[in-house]
Amino acid sequence: MLSYPAAIPLSNRTLARLAELICSHRAEHRSRWRRLNPGQQALLVLAHLRNGDTYTRLATGQKPYYSGKHKRHGMNVQALADPAGRLVWASPALPGAVHDLSAARIVGLIDALTANGVLTFADKGYQGAGGTVRTPFKRHWHRPRLSRGQKDVNRAHARIRALGERAIATLKTWKVLAKLRCCPRRATTIVQAVLVLHAVEADPYSGLKRAQWTS
Repeated sequence: MLSYPAAIPLSNRTLARLAELICSHRAEHRSRWRRLNPGQQALLVLAHLRNGDTYTRLATGQKPYYSGKHKRHGMNVQALADPAGRLVWASPALPGAVHDLSAARIVGLIDALTANGVLTFADKGYQGAGGTVRTPFKRHWHRPRLSRGQKDVNRAHARIRALGERAIATLKTWKVLAKLRCCPRRATTIVQAVLVLHAVEADPYSGLKRAQWTS
């Protein structure tokens, strides 16, 4: 398998042969110096033809948008749900390679929650966030086992966080978010639009209230 860094279902033999053809083409036409060598050019061609990667993504090398957690390319959008399990806020889209905790800090979410005294339950990826963010206990090399009390706390934490997890999962029901082929700025606009429409769908009276207010 070739890596770009996502898997390309082709053999190294195909890469080598294409690189040879590119090299021969350069020699035949006395092509000027290029920034990429024939092997790198061949990899880009295969990524475009086999995986359908756009020129924009090829130009960026894809690396900022490759999530090691999910093993695929994508965007990182932070979302916030209220105690009733309703989505109330979504952040601008960031490259998928950005860690959840870093993303929350970049968009100012942790500072805003702490400044307003909002107690928030998050998963293990946000450990070290501090402020009013609460995360479950996590096993470490120096703490291979959790105590019974810590396990009880984690179970209670999971029950509370489940409301938010279900709310965030509803975003995935909007299929456009499953495979975006656009820049992060446009992705942010799409997420914001989906968030508004989702709120309308969740509350059948929200559209009526808005119409009455604007009339």
